[in-house]
Amino acid sequence: MPIRNDLRNVAIIAHVDHGKTTLVDAMLWQSGAFRANQDVKTQVMDSMDLEREKGITILAKNTAVEHMTDAGEKVTINIIDTPGHADFGGEVERGLEMVDGVLLLVDASEGPLPQTRFVLRKALAKDLPIIVVINKVDRQDARIKEVLDETYALFMDLVEDDQAHILDFPIVYCAAKAGRASLNMPDDGGFPDSDNLQPLFETIFTTIPAPEYEEGAVLQAHVTNLDASPYLGRLALCRIVSGTMTRGQTVAWCKHDGTVQNVRLSELLMTKALDRAPAESAGPGDIVAIAGISEITIGETLSDPENPQPLPLIHVDEPSISMTIGINTSPLAGQSGKNVTARLVKNRLDTELVGNVSIRVLPTERPDTWEVQGRGELQLAILVEMMRRESFELTVGKPQVVTRVVDG
Repeated sequence: MPIRNDLRNVAIIAHVDHGKTTLVDAMLWQSGAFRANQDVKTQVMDSMDLEREKGITILAKNTAVEHMTDAGEKVTINIIDTPGHADFGGEVERGLEMVDGVLLLVDASEGPLPQTRFVLRKALAKDLPIIVVINKVDRQDARIKEVLDETYALFMDLVEDDQAHILDFPIVYCAAKAGRASLNMPDDGGFPDSDNLQPLFETIFTTIPAPEYEEGAVLQAHVTNLDASPYLGRLALCRIVSGTMTRGQTVAWCKHDGTVQNVRLSELLMTKALDRAPAESAGPGDIVAIAGISEITIGETLSDPENPQPLPLIHVDEPSISMTIGINTSPLAGQSGKNVTARLVKNRLDTELVGNVSIRVLPTERPDTWEVQGRGELQLAILVEMMRRESFELTVGKPQVVTRVVDG
C-alpha cells in the first residue's frame, strides 16, 4: 500500500498541566514557524481568553510544523493539542480520529494521574502507536525512574493480551519549557543532554506511521471539527482518508441521517504553523479546512458524487452530569446583560451543540428552561461563563448525576 512519507499526524495527550501546550510552543519555535523578533505569547495554542486565564486547554486544536530530518527529508507534522481535563474528554476522542499516533506526556514529578489513564485507554482502543514523553525532567522534585516504572505499570494494567507489542514504546525525556529533549535518561532535576527537540522530532518521524492510502480510491474525508470565519462562514476541519480534494470541487455530503447531497467547496485551506493558507488541492492524510457547506456537522463525510462512501460516525462517551439553564427570572433581570429572552438562550445552546460533540440539550416542563448534559461540572461551568461573557443572563440549577436504567 503506498504511503505519504512527507507527512505525520500526531496528537499530544496527557493529564491536565503536564505541559502539552508548552511543548507545542517549543516545537513551533524550533521549526521556524515564528520570526526571531516576533512577539508571540506563551501557550500560543490557547486561543480562548478562558484558556489563558485558567491555564488549561478547553478545545482541541491543530497546527502544522515543518521539520527537516537527519536524512535531509522535509516532513510536515500535523499536531493536535488536546485538553487534559476529563470533562473535555469529547475533544480528546475527536482529536484521536485525526491522527496516526500519539505522544503521551507524563510529568516527571507527578507521574501518571487519572486523566493519563483515561486518554491512554482511548489511544489503546484505537490501537495507535504511542511515544511516551517524560516531561519537566528539570523539576527539582523530579523522580524520573519511579515515574517511568509507574508508566509501565499503567500500560500493563490497560494493554490487552493481543497488544503486547505496544509495551515496546520509545521514551523521550523532555524539558518543554527549555525546548530540550533526549533519548538518554538525565539525572533527576537535570536537563536533557540535547540542546533542542531534534531527538523528539526524529522519534516522531520513525515511530508514527505515515498515512497509507489506496491508489485510485474514491474521496473520503471525515469532518472532525468545526470553526468559523468572518469571511467564509462555517469551516469544516476534515481528515482526508482517501482520494484527493480540490478547491471548487463538487463533492457528496453524506449527512447524519443517511441522506446524500452534492455541494461545491468554495474554499480549501491547509494549516501552516498557526495560520490557514489557501491550497489548490490536498491528498490522503492531509488535515484541511473547507468552506461552502453552511449546515455541515461533526462526524459527517465528504465523498465522491459518483460513488459516495460515508465513513462511520464519531462516537463519544455518554454525558454524566446535568443541570438546568434558563432565563433570568429575578426582578433585577436585564441589568447586567442584554441577552435575556428564551429565544436567544435557546439559539445559543443550539449553537454550542454544533461544535461540542459531548453536550446534549433537552427540553424541560418549562418553555424557558433546558436541561444541559455534559461530561463534568467544569465543562458546564465553562459553558455558563462563556455565555455570561457574551451578555447572557441565566438561571442555573445545581448539577445532578445523569442516571440510566439498563435492562430494568
